[in-house]
Amino acid sequence: MRLVWILGDQLLPAHPLLPSPSPDLLVGMIESTPRGSHLRYHRQKLTLLYSAMRHYTSDLQKKKFRTLYHQLTDSPFGTDYSDVLAVWIQKHRIREIHLLEPNEYDTLHSLPALSKRLGTPIHTHPSPQFFVPRTEFASWAQGKKHLLMESHYRRLRTERNILLDPKGKPEGGDWNLDDQNRRTYREFAKAKPTVPPLPPPIQDPVVQAVARDVTRLFPGHPGQADRLWVPVTREGAVQWLRDFIRIKLAHFGPWEDTMVEGEPVLFHSVLSPLLNLGLLTPLECIEAAEKAYRGGKAPLNCVEGFIRQILGWREFIHGIYWLKMPGYRNLNFLKADRPLPRWAYNGETEMRCVSQAVHGAIDHAYNHHIQRLMVLGNYFLLGGYDPKEVLRWYSEMYIDAYDWVMVPNVLGMILF
Repeated sequence: MRLVWILGDQLLPAHPLLPSPSPDLLVGMIESTPRGSHLRYHRQKLTLLYSAMRHYTSDLQKKKFRTLYHQLTDSPFGTDYSDVLAVWIQKHRIREIHLLEPNEYDTLHSLPALSKRLGTPIHTHPSPQFFVPRTEFASWAQGKKHLLMESHYRRLRTERNILLDPKGKPEGGDWNLDDQNRRTYREFAKAKPTVPPLPPPIQDPVVQAVARDVTRLFPGHPGQADRLWVPVTREGAVQWLRDFIRIKLAHFGPWEDTMVEGEPVLFHSVLSPLLNLGLLTPLECIEAAEKAYRGGKAPLNCVEGFIRQILGWREFIHGIYWLKMPGYRNLNFLKADRPLPRWAYNGETEMRCVSQAVHGAIDHAYNHHIQRLMVLGNYFLLGGYDPKEVLRWYSEMYIDAYDWVMVPNVLGMILF
């Protein structure tokens, strides 16, 4: 019997290890209490993760795959990955385990020891979750004195024929239209664009059940589990993307660097948690945005800015993480050593922008990039706060936070 072990952040719509059901194939997923307690992860993030996993398994069952699933509350055996896998191996006579390469360095490098402990071979396979394979990025970076996201972005657009004119040049003549995407709050107050309201909490029986489990099992974690507001299924994620393209994309560019009190999202897509779980693919997001431009539904500056966040920044950050780990996590170039202030977890400070940002993180597990980088990030940098504590805070507070994105983003950009 073969087991395909699907990690919670690899819920791909077309999983390459699952072409079709087979009598000798089992598909397993594990909710791990020890892993959920590794840091004080925001309870909305945990609720999103476990709800998405449960729905994904249900979808596999509808496709006639034989599934194994361990919930947080299951007994009698423990909830550590190795404990669950050991029981499955014995009960189902599993001879080998297959999974996609984990997105986290520590998980990937723990697999040989796990295989030895279980006495069962564990085979990893390349993941299609990113445009650029890790080996390709390393090859591109080799020998370069400086690694620039802009160079990497232009290369990918050229090679993938994304947002190019018939001559293979950047659409509109410029690769980067950032200078058109910096309208101010004063302009916002004058223009008064209609901002879509924040979606209400998800009303879904699976989400409600998971929220109760998370609230009970992770009492010290921040946030309210039952206030989760982003979709947890593939269908919901696809509709979320469609709504962004239809309603927000045409306004995204000019206001993407604007902060407005009481508006935690504005015209941002909030696609990152869905991309980082695998519920959406980078290609379908990019194709949807380019189609909107070609069809006259959104201006070039909005579409280019959005595509650059996915094809440029996201791919570059992922490549840097795998190129620089494991030493990257210990960087502290400026020798900063102050502990985080108490307001970082309760928002109780008279600094208005900082308080707004922290309360946004507590309430929604989300801030847009100006709040994350320019407000909180600059404060943590100038204040000389310990990079490990800052990294921990960012990793705990956000619904889209994963090691591959937070390590280079916090240590390589925010604190340097």
